[in-house]
Amino acid sequence: MQTAIDPPKSLIERYRAALVLICVSAPSFMLQLDANIVAVSLPSISDSLKANFAGIEWVVTAYTLAFASLLLPAGAFADRFGRKRVLMTGLVLFTAASFFCGAAPNLATLVTARAFQGAGAALQLSAALATLSSFFKGDERARAFAFWGSVVGIGISLGPIVGGLITQGFGWEWAFYINLPVGALTIALVAVVITDSRDPGAVRFDLAGVSTFSAFLFLTTLALISGNHDGWTSPHILAEGIGAILFLALFAVVELREARPMVDFSFFRRPTYLGANIAQFSFAAGLLSMLTFMPIYFQHALGFSPRAAGLAMLPMALPLFIVPRIVTSYLSHRLTGRTLLTAGLALVSIGLGLVALVAGHQDYRWMLAAMLVTGLGAGLLNGETTKVGMTVIPAERAGMASGISGTMRFTGIVIGFAALGVVLFSRISVLISAALPAIDDNARAGFIRDVASGNLSGDGIPSISAATLHALALQSFTAGYTMLFAASAAFCLVATILTWWLVQASDTQPIAKKQRRTERPVQAPLAVPAEGEPSDRALMPRERRRV
Repeated sequence: MQTAIDPPKSLIERYRAALVLICVSAPSFMLQLDANIVAVSLPSISDSLKANFAGIEWVVTAYTLAFASLLLPAGAFADRFGRKRVLMTGLVLFTAASFFCGAAPNLATLVTARAFQGAGAALQLSAALATLSSFFKGDERARAFAFWGSVVGIGISLGPIVGGLITQGFGWEWAFYINLPVGALTIALVAVVITDSRDPGAVRFDLAGVSTFSAFLFLTTLALISGNHDGWTSPHILAEGIGAILFLALFAVVELREARPMVDFSFFRRPTYLGANIAQFSFAAGLLSMLTFMPIYFQHALGFSPRAAGLAMLPMALPLFIVPRIVTSYLSHRLTGRTLLTAGLALVSIGLGLVALVAGHQDYRWMLAAMLVTGLGAGLLNGETTKVGMTVIPAERAGMASGISGTMRFTGIVIGFAALGVVLFSRISVLISAALPAIDDNARAGFIRDVASGNLSGDGIPSISAATLHALALQSFTAGYTMLFAASAAFCLVATILTWWLVQASDTQPIAKKQRRTERPVQAPLAVPAEGEPSDRALMPRERRRV
């Protein structure tokens, strides 16, 4: 029976809404599945293509750099040229690039194909989130984002397992080929189900903003990755750092002068929006980057096979699927978005701190509880970070807002992966340099690079026994990862404090739980309020019950 506040939808409307939700969630599922399959496959890719640590970093970084650099313009493209058109373009580009990744005969080809794959991913994700935000309104939008978060969690949860099984059973190439049937099915579904939408106010494309932001992100990542090997005081590293700062300043100037900017900085004056984006960036840099680092640690420090390393990620990955459903059913109508965000970041910080404490034991059993705590925090954050940020942005700027949200997440992965790589490399370098002070500088530097890339065999220095070098390599590798986990935990702790301070409880009130349709039937239609009178939406819950 119809109620005053919950008019039932027709079966056709509900069916179409479900199909739209599947269409906008499927690309995100494919992206997360791909990212975590590739993470488990990295050691096998390194062995097959004879790549060092810096080369393997670029397999991840080329993808995420293209992704993060293009998410903002992708959102602007979606608003300007139509969200369905951009979504289809992204899906086709991502699927085609996946084929060339799997068929790559060398590292250079793989890195290039990964960059194109990242560009396609940016187009499809930004357009998908903009479609979701424009199609669903009010409480339905919050539930849609919760469903989207659960689907992303499924992709993250399945990624390590599927990646381990594929890599060990079929070869790393199939970590990319698996995208082909999923991509083809999604393209067909989107073509039939989605109707196009756009922002009528988007009349031009911000080329200057795209160029300056992409240059900033590229130079920042390049400096972080190259600094370990070339020295932080090298002229070209310093030039890259200075160039990154200049391009960031230019980006801010360009956007402030734009009549219809790609990034509307006025939204960042809203503390809730700023806090939600800080939480998004920190979640990505501190936790999502771990989904790449931890399988490497399991395979090299603990001697796990790719399949075992994938299964070992389950305590951290499964909550990313399960917890968003618990949030939707039991927590979102009791706790504010502020509470959920800060609780999630706090749990991630505590969990990673515990991982750092037990990593030195080189025993997976010690890590189980710590990984579960980390996963619970990540489950609270997954979906909630995007939802909180989008709720304070007008629906017509959905493309821009989704672009910023996605950019924060994947910029966090890019910078987090590069910065934590600096922490790892530096710690390994300090320990090996202290243990081998009399060894030739070139031989020692080569040994440090081998250890950082996971080669712990103990080869490379003929004057020292392989057993001694292997013991030193294992010790320094484990210590490097211990420092990496500790640095990530400290970063997330700072983000927890900032998020609690910035996000306003009044902007993120609990979602009112809808009444059942059998309760409180409407006795009479509601009168339309006269001008100046409060509408039914403005009435307090107690007043509604009296209607």
